[in-house]
Amino acid sequence: MSHYVAVEGVIGVGKTTLSRYLKETTGGTLILERFDENPFLSDFYADRDKYAFQTQIFFLLSRYRQQQEMRNIPRPVVTDYIFAKDHLFARLNMRGDEFDTYLGVYKALADKVSKPDLVVYLRADTSTLMDRIALRDRPYERNMDERYIEQLRAAYEDFFEDYRQTPLLVVDTNNIDIVSNLDQRQVIIEQIQDKLLEEPPGDVESFDPSVMPLEESRRQLPDFQQFHRFLDQQKGFSEDLLLNTVALQEEVGELSKAILNHWKGLQQGNPNRAIDHIRDELADIMAYLLKLANYTGIDLEAAYIEKMEINRRRTWE
Repeated sequence: MSHYVAVEGVIGVGKTTLSRYLKETTGGTLILERFDENPFLSDFYADRDKYAFQTQIFFLLSRYRQQQEMRNIPRPVVTDYIFAKDHLFARLNMRGDEFDTYLGVYKALADKVSKPDLVVYLRADTSTLMDRIALRDRPYERNMDERYIEQLRAAYEDFFEDYRQTPLLVVDTNNIDIVSNLDQRQVIIEQIQDKLLEEPPGDVESFDPSVMPLEESRRQLPDFQQFHRFLDQQKGFSEDLLLNTVALQEEVGELSKAILNHWKGLQQGNPNRAIDHIRDELADIMAYLLKLANYTGIDLEAAYIEKMEINRRRTWE
C-alpha cells in the first residue's frame, strides 16, 4: 500500500523502534528525525531556558528540509515524527519574544509540509518513559529531568486529544515490549495496517499546482487549499488574516448585490439576469474561505465533514 505513516510519542516511548519494524513490514522508505545532528541538544538538556530557542529553530529547519526532500520519495514512507510536533515543543520550552519569533517562522513553513495518511501515537506513563530512557542510555539523556518528561507527556496528551489533521491511531505501550516481544509488535503493526485500510490514503500533497492545472486535480478541497498555497507564494498575495477576512466580507456584499439583481430579474421574467455574476462571486468567496483555512491551519474538508455530521444528528425546533 502506498501510504505515508508517521509514528509519534514522547522521548523514549519507542517510536523510532516501531518505525524501523514498520519499514521492514511495508518495504518502504524510513525517514528518521535527525536529532543527533542538533549541536545545541546536549546544552538544552543542561539548561533549557538558555538554549531553547537555538535548539528549536535548528530542529524546525532540519525537519522542514527533511519534509521537502520527502516530496521526491515514492510511497510507502515511514517517519518517526510529524512536523507539527515542533510547535508542541516550542510552546513548552519558549516564552515571550523568542516564541513569537519562532512562531512566525513555523507558520511560514507549516503549510508547505505534507500530511501523513496516518499518525500512530504511542502513549506511556512517565515512569515507563523514564525506565526506557535509562535503558537506552544516551549520554545527553542520562540526567533527564523527570518533571520535564511529565510536562512533555501531558503536552502530547493535550495535543492528540484535539488532533483532527489526519487519521490517528492511539496505542498504549505501558505493557508492550516492541523490541523483544514479536507477538506484541505484530499486533501493533496489524492495527496500523487495519487502520490504513479503514482510512484510504489522502495523498493531499500529490497535486502539484506548479506543474499541473487545477482542473486536472482530483477536485477535492485539499487540492484547492494546496492550489491557494501555491498561488499566494507565486503572486505574493498577503497572508494577513484580518485583511483577508475583510476581503471575504466585501465578496459577500458583492454576492448579496448579485442575488438581489437576480431576484429582480426573476420578477421581470428574466431569470438569467445575474447568474454569471453570482457564479463569480461564489467562486471568490470559496477562494477566501480556502485561504483563511490555510492561514489558520485548518483542514477545511475535514472540518466541513465533522460539522455536517453534527448537524445530521442535531434536532432543530
